[in-house]
Amino acid sequence: MSITTTIFGDIHANLPALEAVFQDIDARGLTNLYCLGDLVGYGTFPNEVVDLIRQRSIPTLMGNYDQGVGNSSDDCGCAYKQEIDRQRGERSIAWSNAHTSDDNKAFLRALPAQIPLQMDELKVLLVHGSPRKINEYLFEDRPDDYFERMMDIAQADVLVCGHTHLPYHKVLPSGRQIINAGSVGKPKDRDPRAGYMTLTVTGRDVQVTFIRVVYEIERIARAIEATPEDGGMPHVYAQMLREGAG
Repeated sequence: MSITTTIFGDIHANLPALEAVFQDIDARGLTNLYCLGDLVGYGTFPNEVVDLIRQRSIPTLMGNYDQGVGNSSDDCGCAYKQEIDRQRGERSIAWSNAHTSDDNKAFLRALPAQIPLQMDELKVLLVHGSPRKINEYLFEDRPDDYFERMMDIAQADVLVCGHTHLPYHKVLPSGRQIINAGSVGKPKDRDPRAGYMTLTVTGRDVQVTFIRVVYEIERIARAIEATPEDGGMPHVYAQMLREGAG
């Protein structure tokens, strides 16, 4: 018996992208939806995105940005390579803290760190970053022995993660599999379209389909650029969305 789930994450307050993904999901008749977290941050529609997720009662993980904003923290748990990126990140979480309702912050605080699924004969574990840390980046080019250790921690046959915003499907020498769902609202693979995936398990066979969806990028880009230059969301994020560059 085949079991299919629909998995997405890293929306980052990008309402136009989430609306387009939901429209595509509904048009395909897909069900069993799960969200890997990071509903807020970087974009300018935090409440609208959280409200949509809540309205659909979608099982959702806590992302590192959800943890930060949920606790009104100035730390999003992000890894920034350059000082300018860190400064922009501080502005982003400050703006997100100021514009996310208390009720939605309480929702974000209550989200779980992991969701285990039994899909036919396989154990599947959904995480935001990794099985051990909410903000650990599981990049595809890590060595196999690193991923094998991750799977030992996960105690699963299939691990599905997000956080890097870079989709991939990796089969390890042990036969265990790691899948990154990519990002709905902040792709970093130079493809600006919103991304999500389906996972189908039949017995022990795994089929992964990555789906990309065109959305109104200018709507979110203009909304970012409409915030104040001083104290608003960094305007460079708008161009990043246009380019799919993070």
